[in-house]
Amino acid sequence: MAPASRTRPWHGLMVATALPLRDDLSIDYDAFDAHVAWLIEHGCDGVVPNGSLGEYQTLTDDERARVVRTAVEAAGDGNRVMPGVSAYGSAEARRWADQAAEAGAGSVLLLPPNAYRAGEGAVSAHYAAVARCGLPVVAYNNPYDTRTDLTPALLARLHGEQSIVAVKEFSGDVRRAYEIAELAPGLDLLAGADDVLLELALAGAVGWIAGYPNALPASCAALYHAAVAGDLDTALPLYKSLHPLLRWDSRTEFVQAIKLSMDVTGRPGGPTRPPRAQLTGEQETAVRAATEKALAEGHR
Repeated sequence: MAPASRTRPWHGLMVATALPLRDDLSIDYDAFDAHVAWLIEHGCDGVVPNGSLGEYQTLTDDERARVVRTAVEAAGDGNRVMPGVSAYGSAEARRWADQAAEAGAGSVLLLPPNAYRAGEGAVSAHYAAVARCGLPVVAYNNPYDTRTDLTPALLARLHGEQSIVAVKEFSGDVRRAYEIAELAPGLDLLAGADDVLLELALAGAVGWIAGYPNALPASCAALYHAAVAGDLDTALPLYKSLHPLLRWDSRTEFVQAIKLSMDVTGRPGGPTRPPRAQLTGEQETAVRAATEKALAEGHR
């Protein structure tokens, strides 16, 4: 169940869901439905479908829309679903936000324009256009992949323009948490990279958009709740034990790594769609060994 402190749909442990694919690379919607329900049953507050981990860039329009509808139905409560609505064009992103609202989702996750390095004016217009869908918009700062950095000052501007309610912070620079709090005290901070969860939680994060709960939800939920409560006696040993896996979330091969860990733990991971290639033999050995070690240590 969601903790009492989760008063807004984007708070808490939200899992960026991997998308189960069959060997022919078609989507296994039944497996995805069951996976979403299983995550919530095992302590996660909600799901974030159609993010990078969900391979949204490779989906057809029909697939992408059906993924959102499936997630809302499986979650049993649209407030537990935050679809990714990122797209090259603002009009297309707005269309996906409207689809999310129609499906009953409680909030949406949005990257800045990612086809080029957009200026602040273009970023502002982009978020304003999508915010008009009526759902709360969570900004996603991933300057490595988008070439646009949502700096604390820019986030404060977007929040002041009432275009965003929170930010998924993936820069890895935990110092930004304090500057964001100073410049935009009403903007909610969500940990966006698994391997800085503890640092950002101690800095005031009220949520975690996480990848590795796809494989180990109970342990990740225990880590999250201990971290946001400031219970270092519980959180730090969990964090150290899980970190060999959590750091894969910040690597280029994060989709393949998390899906492999899912396969090892008995979850529906499966292959990835091109252009994502298979892990190298060395990478596969490392991920498999770290996952098996986590299972042996009692993580679930």
